[in-house]
Amino acid sequence: MEAEYRQRREQLMAKIGNGTAIFRSAPMAVMHNDVEYVYRQDSDFFYLTGFNEAQAVAVLAPHHQEHRFVLFVQPKDREKEVWTGYRCGVEAAKEIYGADEAYPIAELDEKLPQYLEKADRIYYHLGRDHAFNDTILGHYQSLLRTYPKRGTGPIAIEDTGPILGSMRLIKSEAELELMRQAAAIAVEAHNHAMEFTAPGRYEYEIQAEIEHIFRLRGGMGPAYPSIVASGANACVLHYIENNRQMQNGELLLIDAGCAYGYYNSDITRTFPVGGKFTPEQKTLYEIVLEAQKQAIAQVQPGNTFKSVHDAAVRVITEGLLELGILKGEIDKLIEEEKYKPYYMHRTSHWLGLDVHDVGVYQHGDDKPQILQPGQILTVEPGLYIVPDTKLAEDQPETDSRWVGIGIRIEDDVLVTSGGHEVLTAGVPKAVDEVER
Repeated sequence: MEAEYRQRREQLMAKIGNGTAIFRSAPMAVMHNDVEYVYRQDSDFFYLTGFNEAQAVAVLAPHHQEHRFVLFVQPKDREKEVWTGYRCGVEAAKEIYGADEAYPIAELDEKLPQYLEKADRIYYHLGRDHAFNDTILGHYQSLLRTYPKRGTGPIAIEDTGPILGSMRLIKSEAELELMRQAAAIAVEAHNHAMEFTAPGRYEYEIQAEIEHIFRLRGGMGPAYPSIVASGANACVLHYIENNRQMQNGELLLIDAGCAYGYYNSDITRTFPVGGKFTPEQKTLYEIVLEAQKQAIAQVQPGNTFKSVHDAAVRVITEGLLELGILKGEIDKLIEEEKYKPYYMHRTSHWLGLDVHDVGVYQHGDDKPQILQPGQILTVEPGLYIVPDTKLAEDQPETDSRWVGIGIRIEDDVLVTSGGHEVLTAGVPKAVDEVER
């Protein structure tokens, strides 16, 4: 992968010209007292370096004659490594990760100015690490004060997000291989969960079975907190308590993805706990399934990202209108978003190193993002008849037979040169496939 990381750095440096880009590793996150969560590197930092340690800074300075890629890392420390794990160290940062130069992280303030003083701007994302934000702003202000004496130095700070977002949006073959594996593991886990589910089991039992497969197959674990929502819990979009006992006659909504090699999958399926849909559940389920089919059909190069959501919204609104849950004229209902009490989220998001991955969805009001080969997006329409739904204006009261039903169906879809590929197609979703 080192060649891939190097290629990404070169691509970024070509885009920033005479600038200097600075990236900070993710901080350690505390679980409680002096116990920390398992470390997970910042996605941009990892994308450019493959380096997976905290307290590190990467500097890209294409204008520097000798050191275009510099790493500041924790030095080797035998005593600390005994307690907290091995460190790469300064020398190996060059040998293993291809840095032109590497320094101990303690020397950042001393060494960083030499990579900034001839840059015309600093590329840096002002993130949640406020102390490091202040460090970068301090160097920037210091160089601005001395600018008249040199006539060189950064006169602006520009966010790295838009540049890296556009790069990360198109997946390389190496990235696709990792994402296919993340998808394959999650497919296996969801299929097992469907077989394991039975009335009387608890939601957390299903979660345990799913996440067991994630780790058993070499995944890093869940891509996000697994949602295992039975009955009316499925009407809570990000329900993660997973502590309810499942009952016959209910639906179970599972939204769970696997992280593999830092890349993520994201799958949702909804199916009957006892094996058979009730008539009401089946009716709503078929609306959501048709909405997903129509939305996936829009995943074609040259189509807009927005067209995927628009297709799902039309099918869902038409279905609600036919059932009498909504009333009015279809185009006006869509224009006025009268469907939103029952379908309140977007149909898609980008997927990659982050579950809700970087990349813009729209370039201003009249320039929607165009789908291109190599992009991966989720397609996840849903219907949620929340018990205490706040109805849209002039809409009828919801018949009690629909209340408490929550349904979502989600797949990960790759845009290809000839259309699309559903990476998670291995999990059944047709009515006759999920009933048992």
